[in-house]
Amino acid sequence: MNISSLVVKVLPVNMDPAIEELKRSELCHIYFYHRKKGAVVVTIEGKDTGEEMDKVKAIEKLPHVLGAALVYAYSEAELDAAAKSIAERPGNPVPRDLQDA
Repeated sequence: MNISSLVVKVLPVNMDPAIEELKRSELCHIYFYHRKKGAVVVTIEGKDTGEEMDKVKAIEKLPHVLGAALVYAYSEAELDAAAKSIAERPGNPVPRDLQDA
């Protein structure tokens, strides 16, 4: 499972209809919006990055949406692989770059 957050840009005057389009699309969950800046913070979920990118492209095509920028991405598979890699390190499992921090 992947979860990502996006900032969706809209013209401030189109905020209400844009939010309605985002809700109706069922592509994302709305968490915050700033009416004056024309910014809407949403999250999307997908089984992989391909599914997430399809959702980003679909969001960008919605009426009143000027664009969408990926802000944060979480991949369960990547986290599991990183945890396994750290656990398998001999001696000190903390990566050398972080030991001196």
